[in-house]
Amino acid sequence: MAIQETIEQTVTGLGYELVEVERTSGGLLRVTIDMPHVPGLEQFVNAEDCEKVTRQLQFVLEVEGAEYARLEVSSPGIDRLLRSEKDFERFSGELIDITLKAPIGVAASAGSTVSASRKKFRGTLERVGSKDTPAAWQIVWSDEPAVKPGQKVSKNRIPAPLQALGFTLDEIHQARLAAVVDFKGRKPKTAHGMTPAADVPTEK
Repeated sequence: MAIQETIEQTVTGLGYELVEVERTSGGLLRVTIDMPHVPGLEQFVNAEDCEKVTRQLQFVLEVEGAEYARLEVSSPGIDRLLRSEKDFERFSGELIDITLKAPIGVAASAGSTVSASRKKFRGTLERVGSKDTPAAWQIVWSDEPAVKPGQKVSKNRIPAPLQALGFTLDEIHQARLAAVVDFKGRKPKTAHGMTPAADVPTEK
């Protein structure tokens, strides 16, 4: 059995969700876990959860003969990886970073200021269509420049238009929650679920 499958079966068997498995050149095996999503209930992984999973994984991996130098089990953090359809459903409305497998191309960039060679985007994740239809996704963003502290903004300034990019999970190389640091918690959503423009990076 592949080590990824072994770890996933062990983690889910203990009542947790496997987010990510990473192996480094130094032999570190890093396993990221989360609590299963329950609508309306926010649950967080704590140190005891990580210790519980660590002990069980050490036993299982020894039985399987898996080779690694050190095992590390941790919670996802603010830049949590989004892997599955359930992850996208869970974090709909949140600010995310996505990297596509291939550039968007000329057709997708037509009529916008987005480069056809662009693969990385940050925007608010939105579900397209009704819950009775197969899930389709898009991110929505604005290229509004960030307002510097103390900078005066004209009331007559016309805001940059919102832009949207539709995608399927098969087109995604990687998707994560945007690492937005705010000591008061994740920033509140504004109109259309957008966070303030200061949190939206421009493509280099």
